[in-house]
Amino acid sequence: MSQRNRRRKRSRALVAIVIYKSLVAGLVAISSIALLLALKNYQTIDNFANQYVLEGKREIIRFILSKFLSVNPKSLQFSGIFAGVYAVVTVIEAVGLWFEKKWASLLVIGLVGISLPLEIWELIKGISPIKLIVFVVNLAILLYLLFDFKKPK
Repeated sequence: MSQRNRRRKRSRALVAIVIYKSLVAGLVAISSIALLLALKNYQTIDNFANQYVLEGKREIIRFILSKFLSVNPKSLQFSGIFAGVYAVVTVIEAVGLWFEKKWASLLVIGLVGISLPLEIWELIKGISPIKLIVFVVNLAILLYLLFDFKKPK
């Protein structure tokens, strides 16, 4: 089967899932880099927070920096590394789905299936539009891939 025919055969839902996974991978990769850069520059930011004074903006800056600096450096490191690994796994999922590999469907089904109870818990703690959208999208992805996986190819 030629590459052109395979492209036409992909469902719109599958293409949408690949695009979604690619966007998630990009956002998580950016977050990972930001966390690890913040860790690398933790002492500089701490010094800045203690010395920087700008009349009229002092309280806002102090509030923002106090929130950032209240995070333990080890937590920043763990979060940055975990986000980087998650970004790589998400890229692998997207590429595998693009090439319509069964293992990729199983990987996504497994990872989304594991995350849904946590997402439900987050919704129970407090509903927000973002939490609800992520939950609905992940549930739709799970259901689509489950039904697609069962179809004979």
